[in-house]
Amino acid sequence: MPNAVETNDFLARFLERSGPGPHHVTFKVPDLGVAVEAVREHGFEPIGIDVSDPEWMEAFIHPKQASGVVVQLAQQSVAWLNPAPEDYPTARRQRRDGGDAVPAAALRRVTHAVADLDGAAALFVGLLGADVAQTGSADGMRWMDLVWPGPLGIRLVGHETAGSQTGPLSEWLGGRIGRIHHLELSAEEPDAIPLAHRPEPAEVGIRPWTDGSGDVGWEIDPSDNAGLRLVIYPPG
Repeated sequence: MPNAVETNDFLARFLERSGPGPHHVTFKVPDLGVAVEAVREHGFEPIGIDVSDPEWMEAFIHPKQASGVVVQLAQQSVAWLNPAPEDYPTARRQRRDGGDAVPAAALRRVTHAVADLDGAAALFVGLLGADVAQTGSADGMRWMDLVWPGPLGIRLVGHETAGSQTGPLSEWLGGRIGRIHHLELSAEEPDAIPLAHRPEPAEVGIRPWTDGSGDVGWEIDPSDNAGLRLVIYPPG
């Protein structure tokens, strides 16, 4: 939700252009100055450089250069720990058999659909240092799983044939150079999650490659989640 638009309207402009959905991905860096120089050396232009607060210094790569999503680089000097707001939900779903509460879901990866897969790889692999864990192709699309130290990764999805302007991926991008398509999570008993449903084959669209087994998982529609699609699989 845009805040203080009179001071900086970047988020309002992004949402007006792209509709509701994820705005940026953040990468923590140990030294923002070094990171900014690396950005320039790789042919990108950092914007919004702000070192006024020593506890949180940041810079950005514009979505026109970052495959349709804002990339934020941030140097954080201290850990921020804040209590949850009073209305924050704390109850967990009960298992269907009445046993212990179901553990919290785990975020597996961000799936980012792009018009230029090689260009996106130049950013996320060449500059941001991801390792390519695996690649694959299906239904006219090519995908690349990127990982960094830690549990979270990004899956880039592009056309199997570079420069292609046809197919469900182009249709979903709607002329954009990239959009975050969904977050993939794992959760026990996903079929019991409120609003989660098995999509019909016609609804799967550009998502048959999200799971190697061919399972399309359960989905929470963007219209039910502030513009962000969630795709949920059982653990394993």
